[in-house]
Amino acid sequence: MIHLYWGDGKGKTTAAMGLALRALAAGQKVAVVQFLKSAPSGEVWSLEALGAKFFRGKSTEKFVAQMDDTERAETRRVQDENLRAALATEPDTLILDEACAAWGLDMVDRALLRQTVEEAPAGREIVLTGRDPADWMRTCADYDTEMRCHRHPYQKGVRARKGVEF
Repeated sequence: MIHLYWGDGKGKTTAAMGLALRALAAGQKVAVVQFLKSAPSGEVWSLEALGAKFFRGKSTEKFVAQMDDTERAETRRVQDENLRAALATEPDTLILDEACAAWGLDMVDRALLRQTVEEAPAGREIVLTGRDPADWMRTCADYDTEMRCHRHPYQKGVRARKGVEF
């Protein structure tokens, strides 16, 4: 099945990592591609200790909009390499964190990403997260969950907190 957690609210990656934990507890192989992220967030070490494989990184700490053409090309190469490496592990559950952004910003081989989702082997769970999914992602999703922000502490000037937002 294909899971899509999207929108402007908190909880997309959190929901995906919760599913990873559940899959690991059921004895499944889990691979997580964190597109456009380089620093690991709090859940990574725990999930890795339980056997999940993480693939992340980019050419610079800059946001994509701040990158020059060389940095963008190198970051895209890293994203493609990470996706291929995750697929090589033949996971039962494949989490594609921030796949919506990677697609929208053209920071991943779009044909490879779409093929990964639409032609997944039988029995593989695939999770896509991000703010603005492509139409094809919504069309093929078996679970389509929109996270909407009605209120967030950031709006009051509260910065991201360790153990909650990262």
